Amino acid sequence: MGSFQDLWSSIRWDLALELLTRLLAVFICLTVHETCHGLVAYALGDPTAKRMHRLSFNPLRHIDWFGLLAMIVAGFGWAKPVPVDSRYFKKPKQGMALCALAGPVSNFLLAVLALFCVRLMSGVTATSFTVWLFNFLILLAILNLGLGLFNLIPIPPLDGSKVLFSVLPDHAYAQLMRYEKYGMLVILALVVLGIGGSFLNDAILWVFQGLWNLIVL
Repeated sequence: MGSFQDLWSSIRWDLALELLTRLLAVFICLTVHETCHGLVAYALGDPTAKRMHRLSFNPLRHIDWFGLLAMIVAGFGWAKPVPVDSRYFKKPKQGMALCALAGPVSNFLLAVLALFCVRLMSGVTATSFTVWLFNFLILLAILNLGLGLFNLIPIPPLDGSKVLFSVLPDHAYAQLMRYEKYGMLVILALVVLGIGGSFLNDAILWVFQGLWNLIVL
């Protein structure tokens, strides 16, 4: 009994709460991002995501566990891509670009909403819950900005590549899309080697400070 009490008292509950808070924020970021991809595709006539039950705010339908780990550790990551069939679109390339943009745009809007909530908390009595909520909203804003900016990088299969490819001629677009599956290997290598991480972190900080000055101050 005594050993159990010693184990219980040794648990760093503050670290456990911090991890759970970050995990909750990551789930929200990734789930909104992927669901918005599917919603725009569905609005443009593609029922694929709906048929595969990906128009859902259940995070377990969207989570890629390695991408989730990267999001928790590094602040940017990815989820399982929502299936999109461009053959349903009247203008396939433009439709793919709109679907791709929906994810990052949703993250930027969620970051703005989180900072508006931070502003509304001005003058609220400080309690353990309000302090946690304040920190959670800031973390939510930062992670959403990180996910949005990361996905705008024009490396397949990230969203930025689909936006960039949409302005290319059809033959070049088809050629580049063939190599989409190899892009993930490039992304994994960049994440593991830490290449470009400082640039992305600087971009996140710059955008966050700008939004903070605009919305909160």
